[in-house]
Amino acid sequence: MNLPNAITVSRLFLTAGFIIFVSWESTWGHITALVLFVVAAASDFLDGWLARKMNLVTPLGKLLDPLADKILVCSAFVFLTAQELCPVWITALIIGREFLVTGLRQIAIEAGQVLAADSLGKWKTTFQLTYLISGMIWLTLETMERIPQSLTAFHTLTIPWGEGAWLMPISLGIAVALTVISGWNYIWSSRYLLRDS
Repeated sequence: MNLPNAITVSRLFLTAGFIIFVSWESTWGHITALVLFVVAAASDFLDGWLARKMNLVTPLGKLLDPLADKILVCSAFVFLTAQELCPVWITALIIGREFLVTGLRQIAIEAGQVLAADSLGKWKTTFQLTYLISGMIWLTLETMERIPQSLTAFHTLTIPWGEGAWLMPISLGIAVALTVISGWNYIWSSRYLLRDS
């Protein structure tokens, strides 16, 4: 197993750790989960960059990389939905889009074609991660009995809803819009495959 693929596999373990620690109703549990999530998200950019730079793109990496990304992001959305920070329909939409794209890519593979990645997908992921990390920062600070003065700016910045809230609502709104648009782009790009099948 080459280095990029090893990083991708490690992201699956980081995601498992995130799920375990985020379930702990404690400040340290949330802090640990937040750190694991940020490291896992950063590894998403690192493994792809290394694979291209070192010319180590492999079929295994093409399979595992998007799978690891989907598991990480979807698990975080499910968690924030359980914490009532994300509407259920948005999480369902995001997970549904991921199933749709996976299915379309499988149809393309069976037809001997490659469904090119949508450039909007990277922006979608960026805004999704912005929202998810902001939400987890908010929840982590909310578990503290007393928020340190040095962290009050983060608490203000990550207010989820209501007066003064802007980062989470805006990033979520853009993420939802890009989820719909990029999903439609995938359908449009594969319309001939769907017609032939």
